[in-house]
Amino acid sequence: MDSVAFRDLALEDTDDNLKSWQTDRTRAPVATKIVVAGGFGVGKTTLVGTVSEIEPLQTEALMTEASEQVDDLTGTPEKVTTTVAMDYGRITLDDDLVLYLFGTPGQERFWFMWDDLVRGAIGAVVLADTRRLKDSFPALDYFESCGLPYVVAVNHFDGSELFDPQDVREALTVPAHIPVMIMDARRRISVIETLLSLVGHALDETPE
Repeated sequence: MDSVAFRDLALEDTDDNLKSWQTDRTRAPVATKIVVAGGFGVGKTTLVGTVSEIEPLQTEALMTEASEQVDDLTGTPEKVTTTVAMDYGRITLDDDLVLYLFGTPGQERFWFMWDDLVRGAIGAVVLADTRRLKDSFPALDYFESCGLPYVVAVNHFDGSELFDPQDVREALTVPAHIPVMIMDARRRISVIETLLSLVGHALDETPE
């Protein structure tokens, strides 16, 4: 699906929910694509759903016995569904700034889709769970290798230990110029702060 098709999909709202830039044909909004990545069960679907102003597109499928040998549920024993393609949502941060969010599937067997999902993105949010930090390394390695700007957001789960961002940076060996923050994917303001941090970082990395 190309960017024009994505734009058409994103604008499928009722008249009551239309933004000013959607009704004024003389104004073209700045459309920005952001990828949300990370390990299995880290909160990507929750993040997109928390801030999306449209009904998020989700490709959740029930987990079956066939996945027991390949999906580690140690840190997420209550998880019963998984993303098998992508999550998609939209949030308007200003009258003419729109973020389109694309959540990647976390399991290794779906990584082949990442190249298509990141095409045209200005940056990525790498979600991390301090109980399973090693699950973040594939996403970190991917964005480092392709040169896409990214930030690291630790999704603080109930009952998990709260770490200082600097400790997380050292544990993940994240470079000093990459923002690292603690957030809650269930809280809208927390997610928005993370997205704004990414937008700012992406502008610093690629100001043109």
